[in-house]
Amino acid sequence: MIADRFPWLTAIVLLPLIASLLIPVLPDKDGKRVRWYALGVGIADFALMCYAFWKYYDVSSASFQLVENYAWMPQLGLNWAVSVDGLSVPLVLLAGFVTTLSIFSAWQVDHRPRLFYFLMLVLYSAQVGVFVAKDLLLFFIMWEVELIPVYLLVCIWGGQKRRYAATKFLLYTAAASIFILVAALAMALYGGGNITFDITALGMKEYPLGLQLLLYAGLLIAFGVKLAVFPMHTWLPDAHGEASSPVSMILAGVLLKMGGYGLIRLNLEILPDAHIYFAPVLTILGVVNIIYGALNSFAQTNMKRRLAYSSISHMGFVLLGIASFTDLGINGAMLQMISHGLIASVLFFLAGVTYDRTHTMLMKDMGGIGQAMPKVFALFTIGAMASLALPGMSGFVGELSVFLGVTTSDVYSSTFCTVTVFLAAVGVILTPIYLLSMLRQVFYGKGAALVCDINNASLENQEDEGTVCFGTDCLLPTESAYRDASPREVFIAACFIVLIIGIGFYPKVAMQMYDVKTVAVNAQVRQSYSIISQSNPQIYAKGLFVPTVAKSEIAPVLGVVK
Repeated sequence: MIADRFPWLTAIVLLPLIASLLIPVLPDKDGKRVRWYALGVGIADFALMCYAFWKYYDVSSASFQLVENYAWMPQLGLNWAVSVDGLSVPLVLLAGFVTTLSIFSAWQVDHRPRLFYFLMLVLYSAQVGVFVAKDLLLFFIMWEVELIPVYLLVCIWGGQKRRYAATKFLLYTAAASIFILVAALAMALYGGGNITFDITALGMKEYPLGLQLLLYAGLLIAFGVKLAVFPMHTWLPDAHGEASSPVSMILAGVLLKMGGYGLIRLNLEILPDAHIYFAPVLTILGVVNIIYGALNSFAQTNMKRRLAYSSISHMGFVLLGIASFTDLGINGAMLQMISHGLIASVLFFLAGVTYDRTHTMLMKDMGGIGQAMPKVFALFTIGAMASLALPGMSGFVGELSVFLGVTTSDVYSSTFCTVTVFLAAVGVILTPIYLLSMLRQVFYGKGAALVCDINNASLENQEDEGTVCFGTDCLLPTESAYRDASPREVFIAACFIVLIIGIGFYPKVAMQMYDVKTVAVNAQVRQSYSIISQSNPQIYAKGLFVPTVAKSEIAPVLGVVK
């Protein structure tokens, strides 16, 4: 059938990009037509990926599916090779879902709307391209293309320090991504023969341990910056603090997940031997992220910066799951990425809704708006409850899976597991404190007095350094309208909340997409661990916080050890 041979993934990646090229010639005077056009493209692409995965993706297979391979630059060994498996399918859907709703949330953009929606659609294509790329050089190209729209979106539609934040984001991520290119070239050229960047072919090569360790370290830097791992995280609070709400939704909901995806896709799958040596480092970094991010959230008076540090804290659980050596732990890391993508997106969206009314992000100046905006308060409370891992919400299932994965790991010493779980639990205890404190300050604190609702106030957008040019945000604070959430805003928040609660009560709806794949990845890592332990039975067993080797695991295995 023609449908079976249709290039679904190529169409999914290129549809937003090609559609964005028509925006400059689209007849439109006030930006209303272009926003409907961009939203229609986003919905169409999301519907296309839902149909393709529902019809042709087999959740029981751990191999690559919907494979498409076209010669692009054969002299360089570069092919347009795209495919999906259990690691990429949920993140592709997450990217489509969050980006489409972020376009819908940007309904009030009246400053250069053509350029704004053009960049949003280009970003849509680039981030989906990262998750479906089967060629490592194509992966790097998509990774780089994604940086340009984000830089411009923050630089043009951001806050007072938008240019500083955008430049910092670009320098951090562009410099770190060089390690991806170096690693790709090293793996492609190793062993001689034909140059290939195909991820499957690269994973079949036998790299010496020394080279694996160097490659792993370089990729950890590249992906650690994107995942906001301490101490490579400082770009994130600045970017979130200055970005407009729709851009913050994508930053927190999708772009951070590229780092976790890269760690599992390349560091675990292609370099499992090196992962044995780096896993304790990832665990320590994960614990540091959890506690450091939570403690820093307390010190933030800016609501979006508090949420940004909360994201840093939650990404620590992804590192713990990846380093756990258990099926449940890696499974939990994937679920944590999906869950946080939904929760962080709705929180940053609601932060933008609040800012659109109050024109400030300082929580001390917002107090007392709870009674004037009960819908916003209710939605914000639900999002905060999900973020603090309330049972019945997706955050609880993700963090619980990671905790159980680390606790039941038979690779690490009991002391190491105990200390890790205890410190991570401290971060879990801190989370409700700073989130509930935020709710109290924003909605029921003693802030600025409410002003009258004057919907007819008009003030032209100003483009000086001290003015935020995003929709009605150019209005003076004294002209703010303290009106409750509109039906459009309630609908956007409800879309996220329904999924958050649905996954919380029935996590299988998400886990079944990647469970087989994560088990296969962990089996490969455990097999490498078993082989290395034969020649070094006391690997890392020199202190309290290092893994030991059980004597029963000395024998080589083909699957999960024990």
